[in-house]
Amino acid sequence: MAALVASAQELTPAERKASIDSFEKVWTTVRDKHWDPKYNGVDWQAVHDELRPKVETAKDKAAVREVLNDMVGRLRQTHFGIFPAEVYHDLDSKAMAKESGDANSDEAHPGIDVRVLEGHAIVTEVEPGSPAATKGVKTGWEIKRVGETEIEPVLARISKQFGDSTLLDLRLERAVESRLQGKTGSTVQVDFLDGANRKVTFDLQRVKPRGKAVQVFNLPVMYFWSEWRKTPANIGCVRFNIFMEPELLAGTMSEAMKGCRECKGFIIDVRGNPGGLGALAMTVAGYFVEKSGLQLGTMYLRGPTLKFFINPRLEPFRGPVAILVDGNSASTAEILAGGMKDIGRARIFGTRTAGAALPSVIDRLPNGDGFQYAIANYISEGGNPLEGIGVIPDEVVRPTRGQLLDGLDPVMDAATHWIGKQVK
Repeated sequence: MAALVASAQELTPAERKASIDSFEKVWTTVRDKHWDPKYNGVDWQAVHDELRPKVETAKDKAAVREVLNDMVGRLRQTHFGIFPAEVYHDLDSKAMAKESGDANSDEAHPGIDVRVLEGHAIVTEVEPGSPAATKGVKTGWEIKRVGETEIEPVLARISKQFGDSTLLDLRLERAVESRLQGKTGSTVQVDFLDGANRKVTFDLQRVKPRGKAVQVFNLPVMYFWSEWRKTPANIGCVRFNIFMEPELLAGTMSEAMKGCRECKGFIIDVRGNPGGLGALAMTVAGYFVEKSGLQLGTMYLRGPTLKFFINPRLEPFRGPVAILVDGNSASTAEILAGGMKDIGRARIFGTRTAGAALPSVIDRLPNGDGFQYAIANYISEGGNPLEGIGVIPDEVVRPTRGQLLDGLDPVMDAATHWIGKQVK
Protein backbone atom coordinates (compact mmCIF):
# COMPACT_ATOMS: atom_id res chain seq x y z
CA MET A 1 0.00 0.00 0.00
CA ALA A 2 2.80 2.41 0.90
CA ALA A 3 4.48 1.69 -2.43
CA LEU A 4 1.23 2.45 -4.26
CA VAL A 5 0.86 5.79 -2.44
CA ALA A 6 4.46 6.75 -3.23
CA SER A 7 3.95 5.78 -6.88
CA ALA A 8 0.80 7.89 -7.12
CA GLN A 9 2.77 10.92 -6.03
CA GLU A 10 5.50 10.55 -8.62
CA LEU A 11 5.60 13.11 -11.39
CA THR A 12 3.96 12.39 -14.73
CA PRO A 13 5.85 13.42 -17.88
CA ALA A 14 3.65 16.53 -18.15
CA GLU A 15 4.26 17.42 -14.49
CA ARG A 16 8.00 16.91 -14.93
CA LYS A 17 8.03 19.32 -17.87
CA ALA A 18 6.03 21.86 -15.84
CA SER A 19 8.52 21.48 -12.99
CA ILE A 20 11.50 22.14 -15.28
CA ASP A 21 9.67 25.12 -16.82
CA SER A 22 9.01 26.41 -13.29
CA PHE A 23 12.70 26.12 -12.45
CA GLU A 24 13.63 28.14 -15.51
CA LYS A 25 10.99 30.78 -14.79
CA VAL A 26 12.24 31.29 -11.24
CA TRP A 27 15.87 31.47 -12.31
CA THR A 28 15.17 33.85 -15.21
CA THR A 29 12.97 36.11 -13.09
CA VAL A 30 15.73 36.57 -10.53
CA ARG A 31 18.31 37.08 -13.30
CA ASP A 32 16.26 39.81 -14.96
CA LYS A 33 14.48 41.54 -12.07
CA HIS A 34 16.62 41.33 -8.93
CA TRP A 35 17.67 44.80 -7.82
CA ASP A 36 21.29 43.73 -7.33
CA PRO A 37 22.99 42.79 -10.64
CA LYS A 38 25.59 40.87 -8.56
CA TYR A 39 22.83 38.84 -6.82
CA ASN A 40 24.20 39.49 -3.33
CA GLY A 41 27.55 37.94 -4.33
CA VAL A 42 26.06 34.71 -5.71
CA ASP A 43 27.16 33.25 -9.05
CA TRP A 44 23.63 32.90 -10.39
CA GLN A 45 24.63 30.99 -13.53
CA ALA A 46 26.56 28.47 -11.42
CA VAL A 47 23.48 27.98 -9.21
CA HIS A 48 21.44 27.21 -12.32
CA ASP A 49 23.97 24.70 -13.62
CA GLU A 50 24.24 22.98 -10.24
CA LEU A 51 20.53 22.64 -9.52
CA ARG A 52 19.01 22.04 -12.96
CA PRO A 53 19.92 18.30 -12.90
CA LYS A 54 18.30 17.97 -9.46
CA VAL A 55 14.98 19.35 -10.64
CA GLU A 56 15.14 17.12 -13.73
CA THR A 57 15.38 14.02 -11.50
CA ALA A 58 13.07 15.14 -8.68
CA LYS A 59 10.60 12.37 -7.83
CA ASP A 60 7.61 14.42 -6.72
CA LYS A 61 6.26 17.97 -6.31
CA ALA A 62 7.67 18.31 -2.81
CA ALA A 63 11.16 17.50 -4.08
CA VAL A 64 10.79 20.06 -6.87
CA ARG A 65 9.71 22.68 -4.37
CA GLU A 66 12.73 21.84 -2.22
CA VAL A 67 15.10 22.43 -5.16
CA LEU A 68 13.45 25.75 -6.05
CA ASN A 69 13.57 26.97 -2.47
CA ASP A 70 17.23 25.93 -2.31
CA MET A 71 17.88 28.04 -5.40
CA VAL A 72 16.27 31.26 -4.18
CA GLY A 73 17.62 30.57 -0.69
CA ARG A 74 21.15 31.03 -2.05
CA LEU A 75 20.38 34.76 -2.27
CA ARG A 76 20.08 34.89 1.56
CA GLN A 77 17.34 37.50 1.29
CA THR A 78 13.77 37.70 2.48
CA HIS A 79 10.68 37.73 0.30
CA PHE A 80 11.98 34.99 -2.01
CA GLY A 81 10.25 31.64 -1.76
CA ILE A 82 8.12 28.91 -3.32
CA PHE A 83 4.87 27.70 -1.80
CA PRO A 84 2.29 25.04 -2.69
CA ALA A 85 -0.45 25.55 -5.26
CA GLU A 86 -3.22 25.32 -2.65
CA VAL A 87 -1.72 28.24 -0.72
CA TYR A 88 -1.36 30.23 -3.95
CA HIS A 89 -5.06 29.66 -4.55
CA ASP A 90 -5.87 31.00 -1.08
CA LEU A 91 -4.01 34.21 -1.92
CA ASP A 92 -5.16 34.63 -5.52
CA SER A 93 -8.08 37.07 -5.63
CA LYS A 94 -8.85 36.19 -9.27
CA ALA A 95 -9.22 32.55 -8.37
CA MET A 96 -11.45 33.50 -5.46
CA ALA A 97 -13.63 35.67 -7.70
CA LYS A 98 -14.02 32.87 -10.24
CA GLU A 99 -14.80 30.41 -7.45
CA SER A 100 -17.60 32.65 -6.15
CA GLY A 101 -19.05 33.33 -9.61
CA ASP A 102 -17.74 36.91 -9.75
CA ALA A 103 -15.47 36.62 -12.80
CA ASN A 104 -15.66 40.41 -13.27
CA SER A 105 -14.93 41.08 -9.61
CA ASP A 106 -14.12 44.62 -8.52
CA GLU A 107 -13.52 46.30 -5.18
CA ALA A 108 -17.19 46.46 -4.18
CA HIS A 109 -17.40 45.63 -0.49
CA PRO A 110 -19.99 45.36 2.32
CA GLY A 111 -18.14 47.91 4.48
CA ILE A 112 -16.14 45.70 6.85
CA ASP A 113 -12.49 46.09 7.81
CA VAL A 114 -10.86 42.90 9.12
CA ARG A 115 -7.74 41.87 11.01
CA VAL A 116 -6.69 38.36 11.97
CA LEU A 117 -6.08 38.23 15.72
CA GLU A 118 -4.76 35.01 17.25
CA GLY A 119 -5.89 33.01 14.24
CA HIS A 120 -9.40 34.48 14.03
CA ALA A 121 -10.79 36.94 11.48
CA ILE A 122 -12.12 39.82 13.57
CA VAL A 123 -14.09 42.86 12.41
CA THR A 124 -12.04 45.92 13.40
CA GLU A 125 -14.15 48.60 11.76
CA VAL A 126 -17.61 48.93 10.22
CA GLU A 127 -18.04 51.81 7.80
CA PRO A 128 -20.96 54.04 8.87
CA GLY A 129 -23.93 53.73 6.54
CA SER A 130 -22.55 50.62 4.83
CA PRO A 131 -24.58 47.43 4.24
CA ALA A 132 -22.75 45.80 7.15
CA ALA A 133 -23.61 48.70 9.46
CA THR A 134 -27.25 48.62 8.34
CA LYS A 135 -27.45 44.91 9.22
CA GLY A 136 -25.97 45.58 12.66
CA VAL A 137 -22.47 44.11 12.28
CA LYS A 138 -20.21 45.30 15.14
CA THR A 139 -16.49 45.59 15.76
CA GLY A 140 -15.16 42.55 17.57
CA TRP A 141 -17.41 40.10 15.73
CA GLU A 142 -15.64 37.08 14.25
CA ILE A 143 -16.06 36.04 10.62
CA LYS A 144 -16.45 32.27 10.36
CA ARG A 145 -17.55 31.76 6.76
CA VAL A 146 -17.71 33.87 3.59
CA GLY A 147 -19.88 32.37 0.87
CA GLU A 148 -18.99 28.70 0.67
CA THR A 149 -15.57 29.14 2.27
CA GLU A 150 -14.83 28.38 5.90
CA ILE A 151 -12.29 30.98 6.94
CA GLU A 152 -10.31 29.19 9.67
CA PRO A 153 -8.81 26.48 7.38
CA VAL A 154 -7.71 29.18 4.92
CA LEU A 155 -6.04 31.14 7.70
CA ALA A 156 -4.38 27.99 9.02
CA ARG A 157 -2.84 27.15 5.63
CA ILE A 158 -1.52 30.68 5.15
CA SER A 159 -0.20 30.83 8.72
CA LYS A 160 1.67 27.57 8.19
CA GLN A 161 3.29 28.84 5.00
CA PHE A 162 4.07 32.42 6.11
CA GLY A 163 4.44 31.88 9.86
CA ASP A 164 7.97 33.29 9.93
CA SER A 165 7.28 36.14 7.51
CA THR A 166 6.56 39.79 8.31
CA LEU A 167 3.94 39.52 5.55
CA LEU A 168 1.78 37.13 7.58
CA ASP A 169 -0.75 39.70 8.84
CA LEU A 170 -1.08 41.23 5.39
CA ARG A 171 -1.59 37.87 3.68
CA LEU A 172 -4.19 36.79 6.23
CA GLU A 173 -6.18 40.02 6.01
CA ARG A 174 -6.21 40.00 2.22
CA ALA A 175 -7.33 36.39 2.09
CA VAL A 176 -10.46 37.39 4.02
CA GLU A 177 -11.01 40.77 2.37
CA SER A 178 -10.71 39.30 -1.14
CA ARG A 179 -13.56 36.93 -0.40
CA LEU A 180 -15.73 39.76 0.87
CA GLN A 181 -15.16 41.76 -2.32
CA GLY A 182 -17.00 41.23 -5.59
CA LYS A 183 -19.17 42.84 -8.25
CA THR A 184 -21.03 46.00 -7.35
CA GLY A 185 -24.59 45.11 -6.38
CA SER A 186 -23.87 41.44 -5.73
CA THR A 187 -24.40 39.90 -2.30
CA VAL A 188 -22.25 37.67 -0.17
CA GLN A 189 -23.42 35.50 2.70
CA VAL A 190 -21.29 35.86 5.81
CA ASP A 191 -21.44 33.84 9.04
CA PHE A 192 -20.37 35.74 12.17
CA LEU A 193 -19.96 35.05 15.85
CA ASP A 194 -21.39 38.08 17.65
CA GLY A 195 -20.28 39.50 21.00
CA ALA A 196 -22.05 36.68 22.84
CA ASN A 197 -20.49 34.06 20.52
CA ARG A 198 -23.83 33.36 18.86
CA LYS A 199 -23.87 32.50 15.17
CA VAL A 200 -25.34 35.28 13.04
CA THR A 201 -25.72 35.03 9.26
CA PHE A 202 -26.29 37.99 6.94
CA ASP A 203 -26.58 38.40 3.20
CA LEU A 204 -24.52 41.54 2.68
CA GLN A 205 -24.68 43.65 -0.45
CA ARG A 206 -21.41 44.77 -1.99
CA VAL A 207 -21.21 48.47 -2.77
CA LYS A 208 -18.47 50.69 -4.19
CA PRO A 209 -15.90 51.75 -1.59
CA ARG A 210 -16.04 55.29 -0.30
CA GLY A 211 -13.70 57.88 -1.73
CA LYS A 212 -12.49 58.93 -5.16
CA ALA A 213 -11.71 56.33 -7.82
CA VAL A 214 -8.09 56.63 -8.96
CA GLN A 215 -5.98 54.66 -11.41
CA VAL A 216 -2.23 54.85 -11.88
CA PHE A 217 -0.68 53.41 -15.03
CA ASN A 218 -2.11 49.92 -15.61
CA LEU A 219 -2.87 49.19 -11.97
CA PRO A 220 -6.45 48.33 -10.94
CA VAL A 221 -8.79 51.14 -9.94
CA MET A 222 -8.42 52.08 -6.27
CA TYR A 223 -10.47 54.37 -4.06
CA PHE A 224 -8.82 57.14 -2.07
CA TRP A 225 -10.15 58.86 1.03
CA SER A 226 -8.57 61.02 3.70
CA GLU A 227 -9.91 62.59 6.88
CA TRP A 228 -8.79 64.44 9.96
CA ARG A 229 -10.29 65.23 13.35
CA LYS A 230 -9.44 66.78 16.69
CA THR A 231 -9.79 64.31 19.55
CA PRO A 232 -11.34 65.19 22.94
CA ALA A 233 -7.78 65.27 24.29
CA ASN A 234 -6.98 68.17 21.90
CA ILE A 235 -4.83 66.01 19.64
CA GLY A 236 -4.98 66.17 15.86
CA CYS A 237 -5.43 62.91 13.99
CA VAL A 238 -5.14 62.35 10.26
CA ARG A 239 -5.98 59.10 8.48
CA PHE A 240 -5.96 58.08 4.83
CA ASN A 241 -6.27 54.68 3.23
CA ILE A 242 -3.58 54.90 0.49
CA PHE A 243 -0.82 57.28 -0.59
CA MET A 244 -2.58 58.62 -3.69
CA GLU A 245 -4.21 61.82 -4.95
CA PRO A 246 -1.51 64.36 -4.00
CA GLU A 247 -3.86 67.37 -4.11
CA LEU A 248 -6.56 65.78 -1.97
CA LEU A 249 -4.07 64.46 0.55
CA ALA A 250 -2.27 67.80 0.74
CA GLY A 251 -5.63 69.49 1.21
CA THR A 252 -6.48 67.27 4.16
CA MET A 253 -3.05 67.80 5.71
CA SER A 254 -3.27 71.58 5.29
CA GLU A 255 -6.74 71.68 6.87
CA ALA A 256 -5.46 69.61 9.77
CA MET A 257 -2.52 71.96 10.30
CA LYS A 258 -4.78 75.02 10.31
CA GLY A 259 -7.27 73.40 12.67
CA CYS A 260 -4.60 72.10 15.04
CA ARG A 261 -2.20 74.98 15.58
CA GLU A 262 -2.86 74.76 19.33
CA CYS A 263 -3.16 70.98 19.56
CA LYS A 264 -1.07 69.14 22.15
CA GLY A 265 0.20 66.68 19.57
CA PHE A 266 -0.56 64.93 16.32
CA ILE A 267 -1.33 61.33 15.35
CA ILE A 268 -0.84 59.93 11.84
CA ASP A 269 -2.85 56.72 11.49
CA VAL A 270 -1.55 54.49 8.67
CA ARG A 271 -2.87 51.19 10.02
CA GLY A 272 -4.01 49.11 7.07
CA ASN A 273 -2.46 51.54 4.59
CA PRO A 274 -0.76 49.47 1.85
CA GLY A 275 1.27 52.37 0.45
CA GLY A 276 1.14 54.01 -2.97
CA LEU A 277 3.14 56.89 -4.41
CA GLY A 278 6.50 56.97 -2.61
CA ALA A 279 6.94 60.73 -3.05
CA LEU A 280 3.93 61.36 -0.81
CA ALA A 281 5.83 60.02 2.21
CA MET A 282 8.17 62.99 1.81
CA THR A 283 5.19 65.33 1.43
CA VAL A 284 3.45 64.14 4.60
CA ALA A 285 6.70 64.21 6.59
CA GLY A 286 7.24 67.82 5.52
CA TYR A 287 4.27 68.97 7.63
CA PHE A 288 6.17 67.95 10.78
CA VAL A 289 9.81 68.79 9.98
CA GLU A 290 11.52 72.20 10.11
CA LYS A 291 15.07 71.38 9.04
CA SER A 292 15.84 70.99 5.35
CA GLY A 293 18.18 68.29 4.02
CA LEU A 294 16.70 65.44 6.07
CA GLN A 295 15.64 62.24 4.34
CA LEU A 296 13.53 59.22 5.17
CA GLY A 297 15.81 56.70 3.49
CA THR A 298 17.10 55.33 0.19
CA MET A 299 15.54 52.96 -2.33
CA TYR A 300 17.74 50.66 -4.44
CA LEU A 301 16.47 49.38 -7.78
CA ARG A 302 18.18 47.55 -10.64
CA GLY A 303 19.21 50.89 -12.14
CA PRO A 304 18.65 54.11 -10.19
CA THR A 305 19.04 54.89 -6.50
CA LEU A 306 16.31 57.11 -5.06
CA LYS A 307 16.80 59.25 -1.96
CA PHE A 308 13.64 60.25 -0.07
CA PHE A 309 14.37 63.86 0.91
CA ILE A 310 11.76 65.56 3.11
CA ASN A 311 10.15 68.75 1.85
CA PRO A 312 9.63 70.98 4.94
CA ARG A 313 6.53 73.22 5.02
CA LEU A 314 6.75 76.89 5.89
CA GLU A 315 4.80 76.38 9.13
CA PRO A 316 5.17 72.75 10.20
CA PHE A 317 3.60 71.26 13.31
CA ARG A 318 6.24 71.33 16.05
CA GLY A 319 4.58 69.31 18.82
CA PRO A 320 4.95 65.58 19.55
CA VAL A 321 3.99 63.23 16.73
CA ALA A 322 2.82 59.61 16.97
CA ILE A 323 2.38 57.22 14.03
CA LEU A 324 0.04 54.22 14.29
CA VAL A 325 0.96 51.09 12.29
CA ASP A 326 0.11 47.41 12.05
CA GLY A 327 1.00 44.36 9.99
CA ASN A 328 -1.07 45.74 7.12
CA SER A 329 0.95 48.97 6.89
CA ALA A 330 3.21 48.49 3.90
CA SER A 331 5.36 50.18 1.29
CA THR A 332 5.08 54.01 1.50
CA ALA A 333 3.44 53.76 4.93
CA GLU A 334 6.56 51.98 6.19
CA ILE A 335 8.86 54.48 4.52
CA LEU A 336 7.08 57.31 6.35
CA ALA A 337 6.97 55.57 9.73
CA GLY A 338 10.51 54.18 9.60
CA GLY A 339 12.04 57.41 8.39
CA MET A 340 10.22 59.62 10.90
CA LYS A 341 11.31 57.25 13.66
CA ASP A 342 14.94 57.31 12.51
CA ILE A 343 15.19 61.11 12.44
CA GLY A 344 13.65 61.26 15.92
CA ARG A 345 10.50 63.08 14.83
CA ALA A 346 7.84 60.47 15.67
CA ARG A 347 7.12 57.67 18.11
CA ILE A 348 5.61 54.53 16.60
CA PHE A 349 2.70 52.60 18.15
CA GLY A 350 1.04 49.33 17.15
CA THR A 351 2.53 46.15 15.71
CA ARG A 352 5.39 45.47 13.30
CA THR A 353 4.69 46.52 9.73
CA ALA A 354 4.58 44.23 6.69
CA GLY A 355 8.25 44.55 5.74
CA ALA A 356 7.35 45.35 2.15
CA ALA A 357 9.02 48.68 1.45
CA LEU A 358 8.29 47.88 -2.16
CA PRO A 359 5.57 45.27 -2.66
CA SER A 360 6.93 41.85 -3.42
CA VAL A 361 5.39 40.03 -6.37
CA ILE A 362 3.67 36.66 -6.29
CA ASP A 363 3.52 34.80 -9.63
CA ARG A 364 1.97 31.48 -10.53
CA LEU A 365 4.50 28.97 -11.84
CA PRO A 366 3.80 26.52 -14.70
CA ASN A 367 3.41 23.70 -12.14
CA GLY A 368 0.78 25.66 -10.19
CA ASP A 369 2.95 26.63 -7.22
CA GLY A 370 3.44 30.23 -6.15
CA PHE A 371 6.70 32.17 -6.45
CA GLN A 372 7.29 35.24 -4.30
CA TYR A 373 10.11 37.65 -5.07
CA ALA A 374 11.09 41.23 -4.26
CA ILE A 375 11.94 43.76 -6.97
CA ALA A 376 13.81 46.39 -4.92
CA ASN A 377 15.40 47.12 -1.58
CA TYR A 378 14.95 50.02 0.79
CA ILE A 379 17.20 51.22 3.61
CA SER A 380 15.77 53.68 6.14
CA GLU A 381 17.70 56.74 7.24
CA GLY A 382 18.92 54.87 10.30
CA GLY A 383 20.60 52.27 8.08
CA ASN A 384 17.94 49.60 8.63
CA PRO A 385 16.53 47.53 5.76
CA LEU A 386 12.74 47.45 5.80
CA GLU A 387 12.16 44.69 3.25
CA GLY A 388 11.39 41.52 5.17
CA ILE A 389 11.96 43.23 8.54
CA GLY A 390 9.44 46.04 8.78
CA VAL A 391 9.19 48.95 11.18
CA ILE A 392 9.36 47.89 14.84
CA PRO A 393 7.08 50.07 17.00
CA ASP A 394 8.49 51.93 19.98
CA GLU A 395 5.44 50.69 21.88
CA VAL A 396 3.98 47.38 20.74
CA VAL A 397 0.20 47.38 21.17
CA ARG A 398 -1.94 44.58 19.69
CA PRO A 399 -5.71 44.92 20.11
CA THR A 400 -7.71 42.01 21.48
CA ARG A 401 -11.17 40.89 20.47
CA GLY A 402 -12.49 41.83 23.90
CA GLN A 403 -11.23 45.40 23.55
CA LEU A 404 -12.83 45.71 20.13
CA LEU A 405 -16.13 44.37 21.43
CA ASP A 406 -15.98 47.08 24.12
CA GLY A 407 -15.46 49.74 21.44
CA LEU A 408 -11.88 50.48 22.50
CA ASP A 409 -8.87 51.39 20.36
CA PRO A 410 -5.87 50.55 22.55
CA VAL A 411 -3.33 51.70 19.93
CA MET A 412 -4.89 55.15 19.71
CA ASP A 413 -5.19 55.25 23.51
CA ALA A 414 -1.48 54.46 23.95
CA ALA A 415 -0.47 57.22 21.55
CA THR A 416 -2.81 59.68 23.26
CA HIS A 417 -1.37 58.81 26.66
CA TRP A 418 2.20 59.32 25.44
CA ILE A 419 1.42 62.71 23.89
CA GLY A 420 -0.26 63.78 27.12
CA LYS A 421 2.93 63.01 29.05
CA GLN A 422 5.06 65.07 26.63
CA VAL A 423 3.19 68.34 27.14
CA LYS A 424 2.65 68.42 30.91
